[in-house]
This record gives sequence, C-alpha cells and structure tokens, in this order.
Amino acid sequence: MDGVSGWTMMRAAARAGELGNRSVPKGTLRRIWRFAAAYRRQILVFLLFTVVSAVIGVLTPVLAGQVVDAIVNAGGLSDAARTVLTLAGAIAGLAVLDAGIGLVTRWLSARIGEGLILDLRRAVFGHVQRMPVAFFTRTRTGALVSRLNNDVIGAQSAITDTLASLVSNVIQLVLALAVMIGLAWQVTLLALVLLPVFLLPARRMGVTIAALRRESADLNAEMTTQMAERFSAPGATLVKLFGRPEREVGEFGSRAARVRDIGVRTAMVSRVFLTSLSLVSALAQALVYGLGGWMAVTGRIAPGTVVSLALLLSRLYAPLTQLSNARVDIMGALVSFERVFEVLDLRPMITEKPDARAVPKGPVSVRLRDVRFGYPSASEVSLASLEEVATLDTRGGEEVLHGVDLDVPAGSLVALVGSSGAGKSTLAGLVPRLYDVGSGAVELNGVDVRDLTLESIRDTVGVVTQDGHLFHDTIRANLRYARPEATDDELVEAMRRARLGELLDSLPDGLDTVVGERGYRLSGGERQRLTIARLLLARPAVVVLDEATAHLDSESEAAVQEALAEALHGRTALVIAHRLSTVQGADLIAVVEHGRIVERGSHERLLAAGGRYAALYRRQFSGRAGEVVSGGNEPAPAAA
Repeated sequence: MDGVSGWTMMRAAARAGELGNRSVPKGTLRRIWRFAAAYRRQILVFLLFTVVSAVIGVLTPVLAGQVVDAIVNAGGLSDAARTVLTLAGAIAGLAVLDAGIGLVTRWLSARIGEGLILDLRRAVFGHVQRMPVAFFTRTRTGALVSRLNNDVIGAQSAITDTLASLVSNVIQLVLALAVMIGLAWQVTLLALVLLPVFLLPARRMGVTIAALRRESADLNAEMTTQMAERFSAPGATLVKLFGRPEREVGEFGSRAARVRDIGVRTAMVSRVFLTSLSLVSALAQALVYGLGGWMAVTGRIAPGTVVSLALLLSRLYAPLTQLSNARVDIMGALVSFERVFEVLDLRPMITEKPDARAVPKGPVSVRLRDVRFGYPSASEVSLASLEEVATLDTRGGEEVLHGVDLDVPAGSLVALVGSSGAGKSTLAGLVPRLYDVGSGAVELNGVDVRDLTLESIRDTVGVVTQDGHLFHDTIRANLRYARPEATDDELVEAMRRARLGELLDSLPDGLDTVVGERGYRLSGGERQRLTIARLLLARPAVVVLDEATAHLDSESEAAVQEALAEALHGRTALVIAHRLSTVQGADLIAVVEHGRIVERGSHERLLAAGGRYAALYRRQFSGRAGEVVSGGNEPAPAAA
C-alpha cells in the first residue's frame, strides 16, 4: 500500500475510535441536500469526472501488462515496436487525461466546498446574530466559534471528500476485482486472503491513536483557554496583581510537555502502523509475483498478466481499506452537519413580524403597560455542548418584573433608582427589545415594540451601558458602527461634543488609531466617552443611559455630563441612576424595588414623602458634606 493510503486508513481508524456507535437524527440527510441543492449540477459533473478517473486507474495497469506481452511475444520487430509504441502512447494519453481530470475535479471540489462553507457560515452567523442576549451570556465563545470553523469545514467534506471518495473507491474496487478475477482468479483469491491481515492492525491501532488524539486535543484546549484568559488585558493585569507568574509558566509548561510526550508516542505508533501495512503490502506483492510468476512459467497465464495483477493490487487494497471505514467517514461528516444544525435549530426569541412597521415619526414617547418578565431558562436559549456542560442549568423563568407601569413622555427625562438587583437594568433592556416581555407591553409612540421593525427600533433607541464595548479596530470604525455613512467631519464633531477633542488632537494617527481589544488602549474614561460619542453620532430619538458614567473620574464626569446634557436636549431619556445627586432635576423619578415601582414623583415630592427614596437619599448623603456615597454594589450612573 502507498503512503497516502496508509495515512488515510490510519486517520479513519482513529476516527472510528472517536465516533464509536454515534447515531445521527433523522432528517439530517434531507437538510444536507437543501444546502447542497444549489450545487447539484456541479456535483454531478464532479462525480462523473471522478468515475472516469477511477476507470483510468484500472485501465492503465491492464495496458502495462499488454506492453509486457507484446515485448515477450514479439513475432516481428516492426510489429512489436508498433504495438509497444501504440500502447505506450495510450498510457501516456490516459496519464495526460487523468491529470486534466484531476485539475477539473480539484477546481469543482474547491468551488463546491468553499461555496458550502460560505453558505453554512452565513447561515450560522446570521442566525446567531438573532439570538437573545441571554444566549451570549451562557455560551462559551470558543465553542461557538468552533461551530463556524471546524464543524462547518467538516460538514462540507461530506460533499467534496467523503462522497467523491466513496464513489471513486466503489468504482475502482468493482473494476479492479472484475479485471483481476478475469485475469487470474487464483491470484486474486490469494490477495483477498491476506486482506484481514491488512485490516485487523488498523482497528487495534486506531483505538490507541484515537485515545492519544483525544488527550492531546483536551490538553491543547486547556492551553488555549489559559492563553486566551491570561493574554487578555484584564487577565494579564489579574495575574500581575494576584497571581504567581512562575506558577502560570509551570502549569502551562506541564501541559505543553504532556502534549510533546503524546506527540512523540503518536508519531511512533503511527510509524509502526504504517511500517506494518507497508510490510503486508510488500508480502502481498511477493505472493502475487510468486504465484503469478509460476503460473506464467508453466504457461497458464501470460507474463504481462503478472505485471497487471501486481499493479492492480494497489487498486484493490486501497479502496477496500478505505471502504471498510466508509461508515466512519460518513458519520464524521454527518456529525459535523448535526452540530451545525444544532445551532440553526435554536429558536431566536426576538423575531420580527411579517407586517412589522417602522416607529412613527416625530418625538418618541415610551410607555410600559403592566409589564411582567422573567429571564429565559438555559434550555430556551442555549445548548449544553455550547456551554460545555453535561446538562443545562434548569434554573430561570422566575418572574423578576411584576406588573410595571411607566410613562416617559416625548422629550422628558425619567430616572430609575433603587437597590442593586431591583430590576432597573432589566426594565431598560426591554425598551430596545433586547428581550420581550412575558405579558403586558412596551410601546414606542403608542405602538408595541413587537409590532415594529427591529431596524427602526435600533435607529430610534440608543443605549450607553456601564461598560461600553469597543471593537479591536480604529476609532473611525468604532464610531461608524453607529452610522456607517458618517463623514470624518461628523466623527470629529461627535468626539469633540463628547469632550474627546484634546485626545483626538494628541493621537498621531487620529481617527485611524486602533483602540485595542475592548478599547483597553484607552483609559476607562476615554473609552466610555468614545461610546457616548458613538451615541451622539447615532442621534436616536430615545436615549437609555445605564450607569453611563460609572468609570469616570470627577473631571471626566463633569465634561461628559455637559455633553450628555446637550445630547439629551429635546430627546426622550430613561436614565438608570444609583447616585441620586445626578438625577434630582429629572422630570420623574421612579423607585424600583423587587421588580416593582414602589414610588414615583419629583425629587422634592419623594423627599417629602419620607419613603424609600428618602431613605436612599439619606444613606447616600450620610457622609461628609457634599460627598455622595454609593448606596450599593452598582457604580455611579450618568447624569441627566
């Protein structure tokens, strides 16, 4: 057996140990065809050329044997030479044809395979974008990325590799076996008798190799996780502050050393395996030459038949060994499809109605009517395989908002205050429709957000969170994420309004400055002000500020408050506040406790009432004069 076939067989045997007796749900093949149907003509041409290539692979040894017979049985010099040259030309022609077919099939394979990868990745990525926020808070990013990379590539191999290999091997095996039996059935029988010696070591070695591969993959995954966590800016800071660098190096080194040891053992097991197969193949060749040669000497078969049989032997053994693992190859490809379909089968909780309409034009009011809400359970939004757990967490679904009513008239500013965990951020998340209410309604200009287009909601409602996220990209790209058509002048103006003018002037690359992962090349205040600049650029009619100045020092906060005051002028605003001094001028203050609004009114009225708001206010101002003390675990919010 040649080296390529040996490696192919070894990998297939290892995969057999990995897949075991795993089954694939019904309907998977039908769903695969839906993706492949767009390429059916290319697939048919691809398979046709594959069959022709398999026929050429069997025909060439037969012609080689005829060349030997022409030489041995030459009756006349000119006739023998003519016959030999004709056969040699035919062999050369077939070689050229096969090379051309190989290029065509490779091109078709690439077109089909890369097209499938594109289709699957688009489908998965687009579907994931429609998943609720709860999906991303539960899912491990690495596991999800693996579906878009490893599993998608494994899925396309079902069409471009597994299917072609199956068709080619079946055709080549049938033709080779038929030709060999026709030439000398005794030699063919002897070759088949040795086949179990070929297959049994593969099965046994495959289990060992599969175990080594699994352990190596687990160790590599652990190293990748350790690197991803320790190489991020927050992780590296934590290691330097609380960790022991020597201990980190030691743990990483021990895993890397184990991977090295496994690599050495795998290499030796693989070499022993391939050497054994090569030895068995050589012995089979010897038997063919021995029995075939004896039959040729005794006149039972022609000398060229021995050559043909020897050459056809590889066309017999390679397909047989690969077909013996065909189920493993097919199962591997189907399992990859199954893992892709698992993600596609997750139902997005936020969907747009077919007849959804845009938010009515003009100043926008916000109203919450008898809103009840509970966060979805893991089984509703996630997969155990994406969370990398054995079973999903069954908790969730408990109601956290209980009949909330709140009116935010167009152009007004309403502040939500209360203890940590009271439900303020949950209420704010319902306005941009990050979640849907369990009952009741959230309305924009009197229309339920579930009846509005998602695009119009995004254009209408702007949000600045406590930890504003920035992509690892330039300042220009991060700002234009809010408005792709914005000009550079508009970007600069937004930064100046967010009090980032001096920063922009000090940067050598200006708007082309890369902010780093999550914006960590900027200070906390600069990072937050850049997210506010992005909001200013978007110009939403409704603004939700969720602890928007939490990470700012007093100087930066004062600057941003000026920018926010300008940005909020004439717009509807919903501000989550923990520092009560920042919302005293709000049109309405709503006190949220345990998922209910327990008080509402102006600052003066709530103080005079002596209720929960007054208690929070007294606690925050119980320190030194003029000092505001945080009343819980949440940092201070943005000012109105």
